[in-house]
Amino acid sequence: MTLFDGVYPFYPQQRKAAVFDISSIIVIVVFLTLACSFLLIIPGIRGRARLYWTLRILLSLFVGLVIVFVQFTGDWETGWVQANTSYKSFSHVQVNVDIGLHIGLAGVNVTLRGNPVNQINETINYNEHFPWNFGADYDHSYSQGLEKGLPSPILYVAEKFSTQSPCAVHRQYRIAGHYASAMLWVAFCTWIISNILFSMPVLVYGGYMFLVTAAFMIFSLLSFSTVRSSPMCLIQIGTRTLHVAYGGSFWLMLAVGLLCFVVGITIVAMHHLNLDLLKTFFDLHQDKAEEEYQEMPEVFINPQFMNRSLSPSQPSEINSI
Repeated sequence: MTLFDGVYPFYPQQRKAAVFDISSIIVIVVFLTLACSFLLIIPGIRGRARLYWTLRILLSLFVGLVIVFVQFTGDWETGWVQANTSYKSFSHVQVNVDIGLHIGLAGVNVTLRGNPVNQINETINYNEHFPWNFGADYDHSYSQGLEKGLPSPILYVAEKFSTQSPCAVHRQYRIAGHYASAMLWVAFCTWIISNILFSMPVLVYGGYMFLVTAAFMIFSLLSFSTVRSSPMCLIQIGTRTLHVAYGGSFWLMLAVGLLCFVVGITIVAMHHLNLDLLKTFFDLHQDKAEEEYQEMPEVFINPQFMNRSLSPSQPSEINSI
């Protein structure tokens, strides 16, 4: 790598979106396909059961979508700051930029956008991903960024999360993200089990499993929140400080987790208070005529006994003395 005008050259590389990436798009497409497939059945359902069926399917798919989707997003924690800072190494040229930090379960994204985008004869619009999930080497990704000559603000922010940084937050974020992801996969499994139970005449157990799903979703939030137990290093960009706070994925998971708690508690309460209404909502209610038909006992008749009882009686013989 050689110098050009006193600075290191910049090389193109594959970049990952700060919030959405290919995995997130695939998850959305899969669940939208399932939703459309189920909605095609709606015209064949009559009466109020059509509305109940639609609500059940859309709510269930929404919960499953959120559980899987947030594992691939990068906005569990976010932060933005606008500052004047140096753009390149070994250069005193100052640029006005927006610097964003997006922390997910599997890594961190650093965004750099110029104000305006075109400054000093360059287009300042970067978004770099540095993974820390198990199987990935964060320090290697950071070293590649150094070799590619990334802008100084990106390297400065990324260095705060490296294993060699005195901030010592890399291990905490990595373990917290790993356990939060594991909790979410368990919640996804319990979500599948709850849907299976809802299709059977054991609705109360489906409600209990929905409560378990909500519990694991909340546990994932608690696992990720453990990174706040230690103070975060200051990220000083020029004269400004970059602060991070919980992002959209965190609050979305909290809202859906509380929604699952409410739904689960409602199902369990309706099982004990008004079971007929609960069965009607889940399309498990039976008509009275059908119930009476099912309650009629099955009678077995001996044909020989019937023939003997229906035959004419034989006159008795009277012996005269």
